[in-house]
Amino acid sequence: MKADSLSLKVYEEIRRKILSNQLPAGTRLKEDVWARKMEVNRMAVRESLTRLLGERLVATGEKGGYFVTALTATDVHQIRELREILEIGALRLIIKKADKKSWEKLEKICEDFTNMVKAGYFNGALEADIKFHETLIECSENKKLLEAYRASHIPLFHQKLGKAQVDLDDYQQTDEEHRKILKAIKKKNFALAEEALIQHFARGEAYVLDM
Repeated sequence: MKADSLSLKVYEEIRRKILSNQLPAGTRLKEDVWARKMEVNRMAVRESLTRLLGERLVATGEKGGYFVTALTATDVHQIRELREILEIGALRLIIKKADKKSWEKLEKICEDFTNMVKAGYFNGALEADIKFHETLIECSENKKLLEAYRASHIPLFHQKLGKAQVDLDDYQQTDEEHRKILKAIKKKNFALAEEALIQHFARGEAYVLDM
């Protein structure tokens, strides 16, 4: 594989594990360990970590090295505000275009989330939660909006569902809220979709801050 392809491979794997809380905040990411794990050279790992550093998904330690970023209360609040702005914009575009293929994609993700919770596969459920919101942005069919979303360190309330003490009610509420947003989209009711999304984010922010 070409050097840039190797770097992308490592970047996508580490990013996925951070977002699904398989690499919790504070975890050190060692170049040699990841090079062996991904069967690539250390340069590919270093390039992927530099990219993640630019997205603020990782940070450098006082004595060097890369660590998974921890979120402060201010970070959580500002992420929620930014997500609202971008995803509400995406909702407006999705409803205007009324593309049934978009509805079907979101419906499939909702089903995946439900099935993973029932099976007790909570990391998979978290990935489906992240995928639901990223798909909202993708379905807007606006590449610049998608680029801004992915570059802004915002698909994160990953501390929430990744914690062992989270009870089943939280998963069920997340499922219900996703389906409420989708229902409003199908009805082409922007006001209802916006309200449901804002309530969903407000609950997510409150949950993370309470933890």
